[in-house]
Amino acid sequence: MSLQATTRPPAQRQARAVRLGPRSVAALVLISAVGVAGFGWPFLAPPTSRIGAHAQDAPWLFAGVLVLLVAVVAAAISESGLGPKAVAMLGVLAATGAALRPIGAGTAGIEPMFFLMVLSGRVLGPGFGFVLGSVTMFASALLTGGVGPWLPFQMLAMGWFAMGAGLLPGPDRLRGRGELAMLAGYGFLAAFAYGTVMNMAGWPFMSALASNVAFDPHAPVAANLARFAAYCLATSLGWDLGRAVVTVALTLTLGPAVLRALRRATRRAAFETPVTFDAAEK
Repeated sequence: MSLQATTRPPAQRQARAVRLGPRSVAALVLISAVGVAGFGWPFLAPPTSRIGAHAQDAPWLFAGVLVLLVAVVAAAISESGLGPKAVAMLGVLAATGAALRPIGAGTAGIEPMFFLMVLSGRVLGPGFGFVLGSVTMFASALLTGGVGPWLPFQMLAMGWFAMGAGLLPGPDRLRGRGELAMLAGYGFLAAFAYGTVMNMAGWPFMSALASNVAFDPHAPVAANLARFAAYCLATSLGWDLGRAVVTVALTLTLGPAVLRALRRATRRAAFETPVTFDAAEK
């Protein structure tokens, strides 16, 4: 008797997203809910609340979200869906993204790492995309010395950015120009969304006495929304537009080659291909 390992031929395999188990999905839901509260508390708290009195404590309080993010990564890695081969790919992509971020140092929105997050999330799925986005931002912060209370917010926002690409329709069927157009459109809109979300992390801690676009804890939600819109237009519109244009340009020019490379690597890694052993007579 002999044991013969049989697997599906590489040419017949299809690149499939890395699937995360129930614990990882629950952790992602939890951290996303906490993140929404952390970013959006100025619009969730009623004007009569005394939350504005804790503006100096809030950055440190929400920095505790970093602990939950680490728990998400640990839970995802412990699941069978993110085995050693997927972790290795996660490390390579995170290192590449972290190396791309200092290019331009964010000047005028020149941030090429965003297009890589979009393409990676598209090929490897929303769960992998979230972990990749958060780990990449953490690694790049260590590389550039950008560690501070804002880092958990950046990790969450980048995780959502990459996760959204994995939730786009047609991962197994849509290819070619249609897929590139969809990814470029998503990258354009998500680049603005990332900038807007990150503005929410710092905007509430401006003094209302210093500017008429600062958060006023005593003002109604509609008034604060108007202030926030004016703040975004005055401070980050140029950077967000540059980030969106760079993401679209790189997606359309380098996207086909990067997508092919990611799908080829995913097929060869065969994250979820089972190996079965059949008894064979000599």
